[in-house]
Amino acid sequence: MRRHYAALIASLVLGGCATPSQDLVVLLPDKEGKVGTVVVQGQKGKAVLNTAYATARTTTDGGVQRGTASQSEVKDVFSSALAAQPPRPVSFILYFESGNDEFTEQSKQEVKGLFAEVARRQAPDITVIGHTDLVGPDPSNDALSLQRAERVKSILAGMGIPAERILTAGRGRREPLIPTADGVSEPRNRRVEINVR
Repeated sequence: MRRHYAALIASLVLGGCATPSQDLVVLLPDKEGKVGTVVVQGQKGKAVLNTAYATARTTTDGGVQRGTASQSEVKDVFSSALAAQPPRPVSFILYFESGNDEFTEQSKQEVKGLFAEVARRQAPDITVIGHTDLVGPDPSNDALSLQRAERVKSILAGMGIPAERILTAGRGRREPLIPTADGVSEPRNRRVEINVR
């Protein structure tokens, strides 16, 4: 879905600028240079775009012309649309001491990076998912994982982020980062995963 977002924006922007019967679609690569596939269908033909900067332009007679744009051409034509894209989501993992909602010393430092990321976004949507290790019964771990997520939510709300923009959940011991036997106290499993978009 993310891979097609830029191509869709390019199509919409040009669709607004071109004559009503012509559109241009440009398939842009993601951050790693990968692309998906987009099929542009006209009344009299279609084009399959599956390489970076591949283009398809619909014609007034219902056909589709395939081509390629350069990176500089895309920047020239679509600079406004590209600048309007929201920042990419960023993920953080914060770790906790055993059996409570206290951050580890290292995570206390990493919280600063989370704060900086949240502060630079105009209206962030944040998901906080709490986890535990495999020590203790499920009901206790479910409650502790949610308590950890709610602690992070409380800190973010204290920064001025509206609580309704922060979704929390607790997964207990169900999704260990490091698989272990039951009863093993694995520090990397005592965590919250935070996604900021």
